[in-house]
Amino acid sequence: MRKWYFTLHLQEPLTEEQSNTLDHLDRFNDGRIGLIEGPGTAEFICIFEAGALTDAIAEALGFFEDFPGVLIRSVELDWIALEENGMATPAVVPAPPPVGAAPPTA
Repeated sequence: MRKWYFTLHLQEPLTEEQSNTLDHLDRFNDGRIGLIEGPGTAEFICIFEAGALTDAIAEALGFFEDFPGVLIRSVELDWIALEENGMATPAVVPAPPPVGAAPPTA
C-alpha cells in the first residue's frame, strides 16, 4: 500500500445547508480528506492509502454517498502530488475553470 495525494474539485461551492451536513459526517473528520474553500470554489485535499491511484480515488468518492447535491467535477494531481506519488509525468489534466468563469486569455 502507498499513500496517494490528490485534490477533488467540486462543481460548485458548498451551500450553507451542505456545510452544516458536512459538519455532522464523521467520515470527513478522520484526517484523510479536508475541505478548502475559496471565492467561488471548493475542493477536498485527499491523502488515501491504496494499492493503486484509482482505488484511492474510488474510496474518496465513496465519502460523498451521504452528501446530497455535492458533485465532483475533476480530480487533480499537482506537481507535489506527482512527486510524492512517484509519477514521472502528469496523469490528470488541470481542472477546468468553474462554470460561468471567463475563458483564459492568451
